[in-house]
Parts: sequence; structure tokens; C-alpha cells
Amino acid sequence: MIMNRVQYSLGILGIGVTLSMGAYQALAQETIGEVSTTFRMMSPNDKVVIERYDDPKVENVSCYLSRAETGGWSGAMGFAEDPSRFSIACRAVGPTRVTGKIPTDRKGEVVFSEDASILFKELRISRFMDVEKNVLVYLVWSTKLIDGSPYNSISVVPLD
Repeated sequence: MIMNRVQYSLGILGIGVTLSMGAYQALAQETIGEVSTTFRMMSPNDKVVIERYDDPKVENVSCYLSRAETGGWSGAMGFAEDPSRFSIACRAVGPTRVTGKIPTDRKGEVVFSEDASILFKELRISRFMDVEKNVLVYLVWSTKLIDGSPYNSISVVPLD
């Protein structure tokens, strides 16, 4: 009887962990491709993933992000922390049209956010407006509970 309760409790815990991991593994709007960077014999490889994010307030602006993704069993289960190494290239893929209010202050606006570990770390893309040059500046960066990462990258898209 005690063994049945333990098995039941472990089963419920396993289901809860599995469901919560799905909540922490946010996906890009579109995954374009990936390449393996480290071969692992018995578990998933480390890789570089290419993702596309479309700006929700500017029609025909897409940001392409390459980022490192940790493999191994901890990476496959969502427990590994992905490295804060990434690159971004944002482009006008057609005539641009601003469809929402874009802040012009120095703080910008976070337009995309994705978990980089099961707890406490996020990868973010922020948008800034350079009014003088009439361009949008996109910054990719990461946050961490204690301290963020100095790794970052920017890309600029001119507005019509």
C-alpha cells in the first residue's frame, strides 16, 4: 500500500515536471534550421539553431537569430542552461509599415523573449527607435537572476 502511494506520487511529480518543462521551452515563430557543433554518442548533440521572429508592430520586418543550444540529456530535458552567445540580423522583407505605437525613449521595448534555462535566464530581443535617422535598432541580449550577460548583438532596419 505504501509502495503504491510512492509510485503514484512519483508519477504525478513526473507529469508535473514534464508539463512545466514544456512551459519553459518557448519556441521561435519559425525555426529555419540547425547544425550540430558537438557530437555526443548517447544523447542529443550541442547545436546552433537559426530562428526567425517577425516584429509584431512593424509589417515585413523579420529578425533572424542564431543561438547556441546545449545538448546532452540535461539539454534534452530542459534543465541545461544555454550559453549566452548569439547573433541577430533583422531585415525589411517587403515594404515596412508601423502598425503599433513604438516607444522612442532610451529604454526601448522588449519584442520577443524566450527562456534560456528552466529557471531564471531569458534571451530577449529589444527594439529601439532612432528618430533622427528613422531606423529601428534591434538588440539581442540575455538576462539572469543574479547578473545578465555582456554578450549582445544589434541589427538596424531603415523605415520607408
